[in-house]
Formats: sequence, structure tokens, C-alpha cells
Amino acid sequence: MKVKKKPSIALFLSAFLLIPVLTFAAVPGAIPLVFGIRLEFIIFALTLVGVAVFHHQTMYVALTGLVAILLLKILFLPDFSVIEHITGTVEKEGEWRTLLNLTGLLFGFGILAKIFEESGIPDKLPAILPDDWKGGLALLFLIFALSSFLDNIAAAMIGGTVAVVVFKGKVHLGYLAAIVAASNAGGSGSVVGDTTTTLMWIDGVNPMDVTHAYVAAIVAMFVFGIPASIVQDRYHRIKKDPTKKVYVDPMRIAIVGFILIGAILTNYFFDFPALGVWIAIIIGSFLRKTPWDEIPKSVQGTIFLVALVTCASLMPVEELPAATWQTAFSLGFVSAVFDNIPLTKLCLEQGGYDWGVLAYSVGFGGSMIWFGSSAGVALSNIFPEMRSVVDYVKKGWFVIVAYIIGFFVMLGVVGWNPHTPHKKGKTIVPIEQTLSPDVIHPGGISN
Repeated sequence: MKVKKKPSIALFLSAFLLIPVLTFAAVPGAIPLVFGIRLEFIIFALTLVGVAVFHHQTMYVALTGLVAILLLKILFLPDFSVIEHITGTVEKEGEWRTLLNLTGLLFGFGILAKIFEESGIPDKLPAILPDDWKGGLALLFLIFALSSFLDNIAAAMIGGTVAVVVFKGKVHLGYLAAIVAASNAGGSGSVVGDTTTTLMWIDGVNPMDVTHAYVAAIVAMFVFGIPASIVQDRYHRIKKDPTKKVYVDPMRIAIVGFILIGAILTNYFFDFPALGVWIAIIIGSFLRKTPWDEIPKSVQGTIFLVALVTCASLMPVEELPAATWQTAFSLGFVSAVFDNIPLTKLCLEQGGYDWGVLAYSVGFGGSMIWFGSSAGVALSNIFPEMRSVVDYVKKGWFVIVAYIIGFFVMLGVVGWNPHTPHKKGKTIVPIEQTLSPDVIHPGGISN
């Protein structure tokens, strides 16, 4: 009987989680409206519901939704061009860079995780980590630290690889949710730790203006990390003494380091971390055998995420509510079901946000559902059981609680301090004054 009830539960849960998305959806246009909502938003919402209900067929659901949205655009918008949407135009940047980066990172970090596993380091950790729930918590903080200077996908994949070894393959779903959350929390206050904060940096936001996101992130780490580690300890405890002599391969460790350095450097200089990852992988293939057979294991997850991100990029979300802490808080829930890259771009164009608060919201918020962040999708390639939205939320409920508590602790400690426009010559007009074109406040919005 439980199996029969799951689709209806998933449908209700998904519909509830989609409410924040639909609040931004009532935008007039040539596309037909259903109850004041553009039809492509309805299709996107149904796609997300389908992902939640048919979690064993997520790739096909995402591809079906993408095809439906593209056909709708082509039929009702004569000026729409799929090619221009991908490659871009003189006025607007295309999606090719984001999609190519995601594809390269998901495939590349799958190989990275296997090389790291074969290096012998994960086999050494049981002798180092505490052999109770504190060992699981220490591993989560290690992932947090890694993600502060690495891409969150890499941190999650390395953390998942270590978890497989130290817990002998028996990793609780709630702990997997915590791994995703730790990787996103670690990157939220660093401009090199997450795609969203990197976007802010590239757009001109001072790197120091996002660091106070760590006030919320560290609080959240304890809120979700302790219960997740206790649950994992009861499910399967870390064994203190290794059962066999472990050989550590220095060359594989060097290759892992080379891949990570390559990602950081090409992200900094070219905004293209996947380039550095693959240059390092190819060079490393001359030094050690490369586990190319990891690529087929990542195909479905990669296609799924690329299709879902493309669907999100096709949504006509051209404006957001006024830049307030309430908007920033709600964007955390939106990020759980909607790609946070276009959301961040919109916020940067709008201006007037407290960038640290926003960085935490759009960065950590995606942890609440497995496909809300690329780190979750990447980890699901190793642990397919993560793809059930109902089970993920049910067993990883503490991530949602952690997001809420962390946000309001940050708001109480740091406050809401909207930054002045970081782009020269840009002004912010409060929404209530947009009806009066003669009144402009160059100082921005303040609460």
C-alpha cells in the first residue's frame, strides 16, 4: 500500500514546493495564459512534478518537458530561435557556456571521484575520523571546507566517495542530503566556491560582500549536520581500524590536485572551470590509467540536468519582486526547484540586494531537493536512491529546517544591508516609485 500512495504524496509535495515559482510566473505575453499564468510555466511545473513522481525516469521526463516548451515557443513566438538562445546575440549572452560547463564538470568530476577513490586516501580515513557520529560530522565539515575553494560539485563527489568507503557502502539517504547541503553551504560565502557567487564576482560585486553568508552557513551546518551524522551512525558506524594494509598512490593524489587547480585557474581567468578539469584529466591519462568507464555512469544524470537547466533558461522570468529580505528568503525555496543561475543574473540586474544574504539563499536553498543543485545531481549518479523527492525530503528534512534557522540567525546577527549598485552609472528605483519617473533615489533601496 505504501508504494501506491507515493505518487500522490509526491504530486502534493511537488505542487506545494512549486508555489514560490508560480508567484513569479504571471507575466503577460503572446504565449497562451492559463488562469493568468503563461503556458510554458505550467509545462515546466508539470515537468518538475513528473521528476518527483517518476524518479526512475528523470532524464526522459526532463527531455519531454524540454521538447514541449521548445515546441510551444516555436509555435507561438515567431521571433524565437533555439540557436540564438544557445549561442546568444549581440544584446544577450547565450546559454552555451553554462550548459557546456555543466556537462564538462559532471563528467569530469565523475572521473575525479574515481581517481580519488583509487588513490587510497579514503581507505586511510577510518583510522583518522572518530568512530561515532562525530566522525560523520567531521566529514561534513571537511566537505564544507573543500567547497569554500573548490566547485561544490567536486566537494560533493569527493565527500560521497569518502562516505562510500568509510561507511562500507551503507550511506543513509539523510546523510547524502547532508553531503549536498555541506557542499552548497561551503561555497555560499566564497566567490570561488559556487557558480552563483562567482557570477556575482564577475558582475562586479566585491568578494567581501558575500562572506557574511558564512554566518548562516555555519549555523546551518550544525543544525543539519548533527542529526544527519547521528542518523548515519545508527544506520552504519565508521569502523576505526582498517581491515587491511592500505597503499596510498602519490601520483593519483597529484592528479586529483592537478584537476582541482586546473578548475580553479580556468574558472578565475576564463570563467570556464570545465576547461581546466579536462586539460588536467588528459595530461593525467599519460601518468595513470584513467577510469573512462565512469563517463557512461554519468550520462543520464548529466542529460537530465542539462535539459532541466535549459527548461529553466526558457522561462520568461524577466523581473522579480522588490529587493527585500523576504524576497531573498523566498528565492531559497525557488532555488530548490528552479535553476539558481538565471535567478542570480536577474538579481544582479535588479540590484539593491544584500549580496551575502542572497548568496546563502540561492546557494544553500538548492540543497532542499536533490535536483535543486548540480552537486545533488552529480551525487545521484553514485547514489540513484537520491532521486526520490519524497524520500529525499522525508529523510533529509533537517536541511529545510537548517536553511530557515540559518537565514534568520544571519538576519538577526548581520541584518539586511542592501548594497548600492556595483555597476558604474546604475541606479535603483524603488518599486513604489516606478509610477513617478521624475523621482530617482541613487542610494538604492533600504529596509
